[in-house]
Amino acid sequence: MQDEAHMAQARLSWTMRLPPGETLDVPVAFAGSAPSDFDAALARTADQWRQRLGSVLIQVPPAKQEVVDTLRTALADILISRDGPALKPGTRSYNRSWIRDGAMMSDALLRLGVNDPAIAFADWYGGHLFANGKVPCCVDFRGADPVPENDSHGEYIHLLAQLHRYTGDTALLARHWDRLDAARRYMDGLRLSERTAVNQTPDRQMLYGLLPPSISHEAYSAKAQYSLWDDFWGLAGYDGALYAAQVLGKPQASAIAAQRDQFAGDILNAIDAAAKHWSIDFIPGATSLGDFDATSTTMALEITALQPRLDQRLLHNTFDRQWRRVTSRATSTDWDDYTPYELRNVSAMLRLGQPQRANDLLAIYMRDRRPAGWNAWAEVVGREPRAIRFLGDLPHAWVASDYIRAALDLFAYEDKAAETLVLGAGMTGDWLSGQGVRIEGLRTPHGALNLAMAGSADRMTVTIGGDARPTGGFVLRWPFAGTPPATRINGRAAQWRDGALHLPATGQPQRIDIGR
Repeated sequence: MQDEAHMAQARLSWTMRLPPGETLDVPVAFAGSAPSDFDAALARTADQWRQRLGSVLIQVPPAKQEVVDTLRTALADILISRDGPALKPGTRSYNRSWIRDGAMMSDALLRLGVNDPAIAFADWYGGHLFANGKVPCCVDFRGADPVPENDSHGEYIHLLAQLHRYTGDTALLARHWDRLDAARRYMDGLRLSERTAVNQTPDRQMLYGLLPPSISHEAYSAKAQYSLWDDFWGLAGYDGALYAAQVLGKPQASAIAAQRDQFAGDILNAIDAAAKHWSIDFIPGATSLGDFDATSTTMALEITALQPRLDQRLLHNTFDRQWRRVTSRATSTDWDDYTPYELRNVSAMLRLGQPQRANDLLAIYMRDRRPAGWNAWAEVVGREPRAIRFLGDLPHAWVASDYIRAALDLFAYEDKAAETLVLGAGMTGDWLSGQGVRIEGLRTPHGALNLAMAGSADRMTVTIGGDARPTGGFVLRWPFAGTPPATRINGRAAQWRDGALHLPATGQPQRIDIGR
């Protein structure tokens, strides 16, 4: 078929009758001849995918296997949605490459040891920065999009820093330094443009020192807002820039540290000012609106070290409200749809020390995979599964990355403020029964981690291995109610504090025996 307008369409159809439970496979060959043995070719392809998706070993009880299967599918969806070096959230509705989506997909890839696509994306996207250091929100066949979305600069810097944290490739970081620092300088100019006397009046204090309004959040497309999503990513960008400068021995390091600290203080002050201005008891999505958007607020916990410095009442109220909002859907018709970016709230609950809520949220979202056998979410999940409506892309690779990060956080996540790796934060009794859980080769910014956990409240065994050596050590969360019984680490008595066991990162295997 030749069609210069690229408008041609075709359909292949078969008429058949299938009794319940029966299946029919129809091999179809495009642009070539069919293999002589289709079943053997299918088996070879499946084996190739298993190898590609299996760089991290994860073993869980049978009742939890769907969590791992969906993780593997999510990784495949990210890889399948690539267009050359471009990471794309979708192939139809969102057939463009956003730095926002690409940075978060890269985080998921790096944690699973799939580094090359993330490196290729950074190399390619960096070639589209504007001359003044502005990072385009997205790139497509027309080139870089100039629409201001002020999360993009922090996301780009974060991506480059993450590449070094996970790969240790200093030559790669050095190659990107000039672009990284240009993006940091551009972002700093934006930040300082709002650090003026105009924003120190009582009715504008919640805007002081923040990044300018932008439409990075689709809810703000009608009118740009002072989105805290932008600011959390901006702060992560300063963290990344400081990290890169220190690794490379750049003289800008001290100035970047001062900028980061000033910005962090301004964000905290703006949140408090917004709560007072709008008379709200939660952290807003945008300080200029006082709106509720817990899914955006999750990034304060995941990519920055702000969590212990946030107003704890506002923080917990935010996610208590989100919990009620999500769980009420089961019995309410007062909602139409949601976006499964909400999976990020699973990670937030873990960081707030609420493993049961994290698992309950995950179970709710898992039920909304449609079709269930595809192990994927569309960008939009409707209340009525069979209603004709806009779905966005299915699968949606950005949603897939949110799921991967949330699922892996159940086993281990980085506490950026304490510089620790928190282990087993999402483990509950149903995870640890029988043979329990085992994960090998999980990548972290501090090295590869091996973890095995099994047992009950009376007796549990945990082993930690790999070469991960977080600066602040490991923190093991007690997964059961009540006080942990007597505990030994490599045979030596150890004490729990507030349901957490702190272990130094020795680089050597550690065995924790708990109970009889």
